[in-house]
Amino acid sequence: MKLPQFLRTGADSPLDRIGLVCLLALPPALLHGRGIADMLISLLGLLFLLRSALGGGWGWVRQPWVAVAAAWFGWMVLTTWLVDGPGKPLGQAAVVVRLLLLVAACQNWLLLAPRTQRWFGFVFAACAAWIAIECWHQLLLGRNLLGYGIAPDGIITGPFGKERAGQFYLDVIFPGVLPFVLRGMDSTRPRDRVAGLALLALAAASMVLIGQRMPVLLLLLGLCVTGLLVRRLRLAVAAALLACVLMAALLPLLSPLTFERLVINFLAQMRHFWVSDYGQIYVRALGMTGDNLWLGLGYDGFRNHCLDPATLHGLAMVDVTDAEVKAAEGCNIHPHNHWLEVSTSFGLPGLGLFVLLVGLWLRGIRRPAPGVDTALHTSLVVAFVVLFWPIAARSSLFVVDSGGWAFLTAGWALAMSRRA
Repeated sequence: MKLPQFLRTGADSPLDRIGLVCLLALPPALLHGRGIADMLISLLGLLFLLRSALGGGWGWVRQPWVAVAAAWFGWMVLTTWLVDGPGKPLGQAAVVVRLLLLVAACQNWLLLAPRTQRWFGFVFAACAAWIAIECWHQLLLGRNLLGYGIAPDGIITGPFGKERAGQFYLDVIFPGVLPFVLRGMDSTRPRDRVAGLALLALAAASMVLIGQRMPVLLLLLGLCVTGLLVRRLRLAVAAALLACVLMAALLPLLSPLTFERLVINFLAQMRHFWVSDYGQIYVRALGMTGDNLWLGLGYDGFRNHCLDPATLHGLAMVDVTDAEVKAAEGCNIHPHNHWLEVSTSFGLPGLGLFVLLVGLWLRGIRRPAPGVDTALHTSLVVAFVVLFWPIAARSSLFVVDSGGWAFLTAGWALAMSRRA
């Protein structure tokens, strides 16, 4: 297989060709083929190890974050074995290594070439455009290209059959859209600056249109982080925030159900958060962490133990009594928060190692390497902060179509900050 000229990096070995093809296929697979994405991530990890053994070298293992990641992975396997013994949870913990290998492969192999970095950005841009266009298509015509209509509760599903558009759009919007906005705002031509303002405003308004509350809040967080990091983008950020407000004001006309869920139900939920559905989940997760500080409950411990009588108690720190705890409302397949998922599964030592790992990644990505696209690097820093933000409701960290985006973004950002 011969790579297109725009992807050639100088090292055109068969492993490099296969790796790049798999990498470029990964974002679309994360959107529409979870099983395929899982296979691609596993294959990339194996190819990276093979490349290291065949002459690529093992120098990457000497990085501090790799040592911490190895300790974290070892702890999650050990605690799962101690809590559950041999079985399915232990196997699930063991394969988490593929996500950590994805980070290392992106940083030290797949995304080292600036040309490849830029074209990978175009893949993310195409994914963001696909989701946004299909959301508007579904709103205006009632159904998406696959024939799915708007969800019964008013959420726009975009190109998906389930309510996933908001989360996936959040995963791709900053690397996919923000670089073009930055380049437009840096231009000396007024039309380019106006186009940059309009692009960010439209992208932000599309998120509000989807109607999923947490993705909207995390988008607003990302816009604020962007304004703090890049002074020259503050006008564009202000325009995007205004577009969000205007879209929210138009929702009663465009989609009354979306407005009710996004605004009215959200405000009602915040008034009594700890006894709401999400609040009950977090109370249960915090209680599990407090009851199992050192070893946790093993991989998938939240789902496996959330109906145990021992977990059905209140939490004094948030003023929730035993009588206010509801068994069904607090039980789910995961605690809907990356950090609580780690603490309930692997205890405080596991959480501490995860915090240290994320901190090392954040330290490693804070400055771009010479010669890289600084607009893309800045966008990845914003995306990293949003995807690993601790106060957020998100799907499981260890499921590829959720956490896979976070590990992929971490590896890409590290690659753009890597110095020879």
